[in-house]
Amino acid sequence: MQIAAIPFDYPFELRKSALVIIDMQRDFIEPGGFGETLGNDVNLLAAIVPACQAVLAAWRAAGGLVVHTREAHAADLSDCPPAKRNRGNPSLRIGDAGPMGRILVTGEPGNQIIPALAPVPGEIVLDKPGKGAFYATPLHQLLQQAGITHLVFMGVTTEVCVQTSMREANDRGYDCLLLEDCTESYFPQFKQAAVEMLRAQGAIVGWTATSAQLIPALAALPAAQG
Repeated sequence: MQIAAIPFDYPFELRKSALVIIDMQRDFIEPGGFGETLGNDVNLLAAIVPACQAVLAAWRAAGGLVVHTREAHAADLSDCPPAKRNRGNPSLRIGDAGPMGRILVTGEPGNQIIPALAPVPGEIVLDKPGKGAFYATPLHQLLQQAGITHLVFMGVTTEVCVQTSMREANDRGYDCLLLEDCTESYFPQFKQAAVEMLRAQGAIVGWTATSAQLIPALAALPAAQG
């Protein structure tokens, strides 16, 4: 099947596709989390949750593979280089104790995916120590084992972890689609620039579309096509 997209229609087979949900974690989305301690308005990110929920429900109903990522570090921070932890002048750094436990540490409450998008049994959940979903994770191997060739992305933030993951995926040969209303940035102008960069020059990194373009195509499929 194919859906209307920019810069041209995006063709894909559900059985060869995965929905990749990047870092929809409490620390980034909810008040009191790491994102807010950095001075950001988390309401910008929270606004995409209903659209993400709708896509996730439709994808699950169709039987597609789902991948969730979390930006997360080991408790001893052995996988968090000083160049990352010490950057800038934040009130709280990675590993520090915050309102929802230690910041971006595996297993802490704030590091969990928000309840509205919580994984269900059978879905892939990956903790990634970097911005990209493929760095220091088994994602590529898992996708190859499942026969996946196409990736549909949503999550946060558009210009950092989402864009990095899409570029990593593109370099590995995946055809990527970004759902514009299912991704967001703390800086709206950064989101717009990232979206335009990704789809420029004939989808140099990938295509973009909206949930309203994808969901009807999924609903038209027989159940459990994955």
